[in-house]
Amino acid sequence: MGEFELLAKVRERLAAPGPRIVLGSGDDAAVTVPGGVTATSVDALVEGVHFDRASATLAQIGHKALATALSDLAAMGAEPGEAYVALGVPPALGESECLELVDGILALAAATGTTLAGGDLTRAPVLTLAVTVVGHAETPAQLVGRGGAVPGDALVVTGELGGAAAGLLLLEQPALAAAVSPASAERLRQRQLQPLPRLAAGRALAAAGARALIDLSDGLGGDAGHLATASAVGLRIDAAALPLADGLAELAVAAGQEPLQLAVSGGEDYELLAALPAQGLDLVRLGEAAGIGMTRIGEVVAGEGVEIRLPGGRTLEPAGFDHLA
Repeated sequence: MGEFELLAKVRERLAAPGPRIVLGSGDDAAVTVPGGVTATSVDALVEGVHFDRASATLAQIGHKALATALSDLAAMGAEPGEAYVALGVPPALGESECLELVDGILALAAATGTTLAGGDLTRAPVLTLAVTVVGHAETPAQLVGRGGAVPGDALVVTGELGGAAAGLLLLEQPALAAAVSPASAERLRQRQLQPLPRLAAGRALAAAGARALIDLSDGLGGDAGHLATASAVGLRIDAAALPLADGLAELAVAAGQEPLQLAVSGGEDYELLAALPAQGLDLVRLGEAAGIGMTRIGEVVAGEGVEIRLPGGRTLEPAGFDHLA
């Protein structure tokens, strides 16, 4: 497999460039005319840390690499634009396998309106993907950071929580599948292997006046803490209100874990947590605009830190995933 021959085959697979691309893949740099403002994020997936090739197809790995990066754009309320992929190829990975990986990236790119505008290719000890994504908005005011929440705001989360953590348990301990239905087990595995960036939800939340947004990549407990710190506020979360993924409770019990703790600390759900003005908040209409359910799970308060309240007055540890712990 030659580097330049492989790159040529990758370029053959690329769709027509998006409207902002003047010069795309194949030159020394991409040239774009973005207009408005941009949001840029970088994410990386490393074999043995973020995925196991024994339990994920190469297409799924490619999908997840782009999805995790696009989730950061969703958390800003940005419209996806361009992606740049640096691919580290281990010696045992052949040309057809590399192309399967790229096809997984391109399938999600097509589904989200993202242009693969360039990247890099090199040898590496293990399969490694570093993805840079660029999102767009007409004005800075249309993009939402983590730092704007104020006391009295409602805390709202998209979708369901804990599905990816439960899916990881299933991949690591296949016998646990007996605890849930086959359909539930497959949905949970897919939440881990092929997460979906909540791009439409991010734009809908921004348009609805969200003052702070974050994606739940490292678990609700940890990411809520990041939002609280950035906004210099406290967050009070009602654990009983959390929308748990179907099958999570049964699977957690079978694995000897506490379902709510798994849901708040497991990570990789890539749902969105938003702080919005509570007055006039219509979650049904907001969910229809976003194309996904919205659940109010708590409120922003004066102070600091995150309190996750259980029925009866107990609290859950607001833990999250730490790559370097």
